[in-house]
Amino acid sequence: MSRNVSAARVATLVGDFDRSPAYTGLADALRLLIAEGRIPHDTRLPSERDLTDAIRVSRTTVTKAYAELRDRGYAVARHGSGTFTRIPGGPRRAPDRILTPRMTGQQGDLSMIDLNCAASPAPPGLGAAYAHAVEELPGYLADHGYYLVGLPELQTRIAATYEARGLPTEPEQIMVTPGALAATAIAVRAVTGPGDRVLVESPGYPNATRSLAIPANRLVGSPVDIDGWDLAGFAATVRQTAPRASYTVPDFQNPTGNLMGDAERAEFAAILARSRTLAIVDEANQALALDGQEMPRPLAAHIEEAGGEALTVGSASKMLWGGLRLGWIRAPHSRLDALTNARLTLDLGAPVVEQLALLHLLKDLDPVLAEHRRLLREQRDHLASALTAQLPDWSFRLPGGGLTLWCRLPIAGAGALCLEAEQHGVFLAPGSVFSVDGGYESFVRIPFTRPVEELTEAVTRIATAWQTARTATTRRTPERVMVA
Repeated sequence: MSRNVSAARVATLVGDFDRSPAYTGLADALRLLIAEGRIPHDTRLPSERDLTDAIRVSRTTVTKAYAELRDRGYAVARHGSGTFTRIPGGPRRAPDRILTPRMTGQQGDLSMIDLNCAASPAPPGLGAAYAHAVEELPGYLADHGYYLVGLPELQTRIAATYEARGLPTEPEQIMVTPGALAATAIAVRAVTGPGDRVLVESPGYPNATRSLAIPANRLVGSPVDIDGWDLAGFAATVRQTAPRASYTVPDFQNPTGNLMGDAERAEFAAILARSRTLAIVDEANQALALDGQEMPRPLAAHIEEAGGEALTVGSASKMLWGGLRLGWIRAPHSRLDALTNARLTLDLGAPVVEQLALLHLLKDLDPVLAEHRRLLREQRDHLASALTAQLPDWSFRLPGGGLTLWCRLPIAGAGALCLEAEQHGVFLAPGSVFSVDGGYESFVRIPFTRPVEELTEAVTRIATAWQTARTATTRRTPERVMVA
């Protein structure tokens, strides 16, 4: 079903577009709005006369802008009806066959809702950033294209974000990587050897856990409660196991959503410094505070003040969009050579176009993040309300940020629920996949990264599935690839 967008709304969205020439600037602004979904596919654009009045340009400007949209595949004219938006190639690509295989549910073919993957669609502004990156790319084509530690200007911009948060950082302390998971893999290879113990959170992000185990490290689980970190237990585990390194997600931890406060960070840092345990700190969700709260200082700042060392991992993929495959490591000067040597065993740098896109975004990130957070906050609150209404015997703590709810079931049965939910067209992640030691059969992780209408339908299907699953005897866990 087609929808309409008013001339006043279009005028607000295009803003102060480039007017040299005006028709090209208007067409480019509209094209980006359509590509990013801010003006949805198959929306009737305002009449040429109405848009002419709203943005105060000539009728010829609007006519030529609409013609350019049609020529580039972003609009189509329907005789007697007007001009309608189009996404070249259609509004939906085929889903990844590994992450989202086509399933047949109890009601026949279903449109699958993927709540196994905690990743959002791209926020407004990503399309414009890539467009700028492509425009700037020719300046780099005469060189070899390898930037082992990242484009220098991007290193400078990332370093400045740490400075602003109270962690003095020089550009050479930044290594840009193809995502946070790659950064974690480089970090653990640089600081551990076969047989070393690495302390990991349980529950925790399973892909990071696998990455930490690759060099034949021995992983030691450290419990994270639904309400926070057990620092006394953490200290005891450190004393008993003498780990070489510790992996921690202090900012809206995946999957629990916990946020470590400054007092806890200081105590945590003191434990690591006393034991000379190097910290690998994953800040992938740090920018996703959803309630306007002031965030704690970086954990690395506390660790360095306590006399310890930390490698801090950041992520544009979690902060903005999974397709922007960029992460980074912020490291002490003493660890830079080891990181570079470890990097050479995995890859030779991150793609230049993506680095240029991120560089453009970091120059004015606040508006992009503000809209991204607004949508996530709306989706979080909607998911929480739907779960409370339809599954009142489930419990969860509403996180102040991040991407997921960590839900406790009234009885153990997460594996059975996830299997049954697939038959109703929903992919879910059971709690057991987040633990290095097993367990958590009474938990499921539910991301709030999908639009509210999908979340509404998903909760309805999950509630139906739970009625069957709660009496099931199976304990089998569905096997599914997870990327976020």
